[in-house]
Amino acid sequence: MAAVSRQRVRDALEPVVAGAGYDLEDVSITAAGRRSVVRVIVDRDGGLDLDAVADISRVISDALDGDAVMGDSPYTLEVSSPGVDRPLTQPRHWRRAVGRLVQAALTDGGAVTGRVRSADDAGVTFDVDGAERVVSYADIGPGHVQVEFSRQEASS
Repeated sequence: MAAVSRQRVRDALEPVVAGAGYDLEDVSITAAGRRSVVRVIVDRDGGLDLDAVADISRVISDALDGDAVMGDSPYTLEVSSPGVDRPLTQPRHWRRAVGRLVQAALTDGGAVTGRVRSADDAGVTFDVDGAERVVSYADIGPGHVQVEFSRQEASS
């Protein structure tokens, strides 16, 4: 069985996934006995629910079968959304993290930890201990969402 190129699969899926209104975040292919496991990570503004995952899974499966990108190789398809541990590297990742507590390294060697207030094409606005801090994408490395088990809401 010939190995299937990750890039070839990604190239085949990118326009199909985008056309369905999603962002293709990653593709991986691993051997699992005589089969391959094709893992596809997709996202969109507003996140994904189970119905959305089922819908995009059908679209991806049809594209893989119709394009014959997998050749005669049997495969298992797994479609999911990015986990909380996915680094925030693109403006769309930062936009989707609004309201979340995030930590990121700065290019000057420092770091910033704060709640993402907003993100646009220029940078990210954080709430750091009640103060607004704007950081451009040129000045920030990948962000990492911090898991919060018991966030205290401010009372009025």
